[in-house]
Amino acid sequence: MSILKTYARLWSDDLDRALPLLRRLTGAEPDLRLAFQAVELAAVGDFLVIAGPAEERAKYAHASATVVVDDLDALQETLRSAGATITTPPAPSPTGRFLYARHADGTEIEYVQWTPELVRRLVHR
Repeated sequence: MSILKTYARLWSDDLDRALPLLRRLTGAEPDLRLAFQAVELAAVGDFLVIAGPAEERAKYAHASATVVVDDLDALQETLRSAGATITTPPAPSPTGRFLYARHADGTEIEYVQWTPELVRRLVHR
């Protein structure tokens, strides 16, 4: 199991207002932009913007980062052997599959396994 990318999470009321500065800071356009449940997401550089009403964003605020891995199944074994707890089991998403895990120290992370197409496009450019 390998980590392919790590995103710092940013919280915003309005995705369209957040993106211009991030484009300028990173010199890049968003790699991803999509709706997920009642929020919008955009990945720009090493930032993942989660935008929408505060009460909807709060549903995801327990995780401090989003980490993209190449093998979610192998990751679960690694996490469990290190004393982590899977708090949200693997589930499908528009980008592949994800899970949430609380590490033994209390840190909670969202882990994502992207579709092969996204890995080719965003990791192996």
